[in-house]
Order: sequence, then structure tokens, then C-alpha cells
Amino acid sequence: MIVMTKNYLVFDIGGTSIKYGLIDEQLQLSHIGSCRTLHNADGHILKMLKQLSRDYTNNYEVAGIGVSTAGIVGADGAIQYAGPTITDYQGTPIKDELAQLTGLPVFVVNDVDACLLGEQLAGSAKDANSAYCIALGTGIGGAYLANGRLLSGAHGTANSIGYTLYDPQTKTNYEQRASTLTLDRELVKYQISVKDAFAAAKQGNQQYLTIIDDWAATVAAGLAQIMLLFDPEVLVIGGAESQQGCFLLDLLQKNIDKLIPENLCQTRLEVAVLADKAQLFGAASGLMQKK
Repeated sequence: MIVMTKNYLVFDIGGTSIKYGLIDEQLQLSHIGSCRTLHNADGHILKMLKQLSRDYTNNYEVAGIGVSTAGIVGADGAIQYAGPTITDYQGTPIKDELAQLTGLPVFVVNDVDACLLGEQLAGSAKDANSAYCIALGTGIGGAYLANGRLLSGAHGTANSIGYTLYDPQTKTNYEQRASTLTLDRELVKYQISVKDAFAAAKQGNQQYLTIIDDWAATVAAGLAQIMLLFDPEVLVIGGAESQQGCFLLDLLQKNIDKLIPENLCQTRLEVAVLADKAQLFGAASGLMQKK
């Protein structure tokens, strides 16, 4: 007897682009594509989600639709809060619109939560009983999973790690000092990209190693708080710089060790191995769990 595998249509909505594709029950990702958000002009994001959902459901057997998105997602699958990255996005009823259009189950989740769910499904947090994910990018977001459940607080705004560690002297919060955007701005004066600066530091360039190490120390200040407050089994570093692997982990761990009493925290530090595909897997994870 031939058993048909189920396919899930998945989206990852960021500030500038929407990634999409199909993920099957064997965790194979295929039929990948992307399009621009166009800053959500005239509700462009929801229009594209509906158009792509029609196209995929007309051409493939789709068992459900998963959506990872920037912003805070309400219990009804609509955008509860959206920052300035995506204009006129707050209140967008993603779940209701896609469910009514296709008649399929729809799972909508915040993008950092999705990154953690993806890493739990098929990445560095697989089989972990508890895990925390911090996504380093233009901003900094957090997600916490314990006993198989995402813990987002009474109002869905927990793990807003980027807004913590406010410094009244500089009038900056954690993400304003530790985001990769901040590192990029520091390196602009040397006319070098973050990626190239990391490559030079790995080859022993002391100037760039010092700059990156200083940034890593700032990042570590937030990671230490997470370890002390949540004691997760694994702390996953997401975002583009996670591709720096062990080099980045060693810098972070060295700086964390300066902030936490010796032998107090046993949390394992890891990078997101699914890289920029983690959110797509996370969007599928919610559908697979419901199944």
C-alpha cells in the first residue's frame, strides 16, 4: 500500500521579503520561493499570502498552512502588535483569511518563536526539554520553550529581551547596543562588512577581533541574564551571525564566564543550524504537533 506523505505550505514574513515553500512529514523542504513585502503597501503582504496559497493548493496536495511572521501574534492568529519595520500590519487577520480561503488548518507564529520551534524540530534544540532562542539581527528577539510549550506570558509580550538592560546614561536598551545592526554601524567607518570583518578576525586581524569581541561582550550581558533567569537546557543563537559557528560561540562563552559565578549555570550554548530556514520549519512544526 502506498502511503501519501503530507505537505505543508509554509511562509516566513520578514521586514523586506516573504519566503515560502513546502515541507513534508520527512522534513524535506522543496518548491522554495520568495517575494518582496513592498513595505506592506495597500495590504500587500496578506494579498501575496492569499495569492500564493491559492497557487500552491491548486497545484499540490496541501494539508495545512504555517506562517512565521515578524510582530506579536494574538491567540486568534492575527497581528496583535507590529513595530515600524512593517507598516500598517497591526490587526492583519492572517489565520482567519487563509483558513476561509483554503478550508485548511492554519498556524501563525512569531518569527523568533518559529526559529526556536524549527530548531527543536530539526536543529540544535532537538530533543531538548527546555530551550531559549535569541535572534540577533536589526533588533533582538527572544523565545522560550519548556516541556514542549512556548511560554509567551499572559499578554503575549514575554521574552521581549531587546527592550531590557536599559542604560539611563546612554538612553539605550539591549538591542540598541547588541544588535548586528549596531555592529554593522561600527564597522562602516572601516568600510568593511560584518561578514568580512569576521573573516579577518578569524585570520588574526587584531583590530577587527577587538571590535567583534567588544560586541560579543555586549551580547553576552543579555545571554547571562537569560541563563540566570530561565536556566534552559540549551540557548540557541539565531540570526545571520549564527553562521559564524564555533568562532562566535567561543567569544560569547568567554564573555559569559566573566559575568556568571563559576559552575553556576550549565546551559549549553548553540547556534541555529537551520540558519535562515529555521522559521519555515517552525511554521510547519505547529501543524505537525496538531496532527
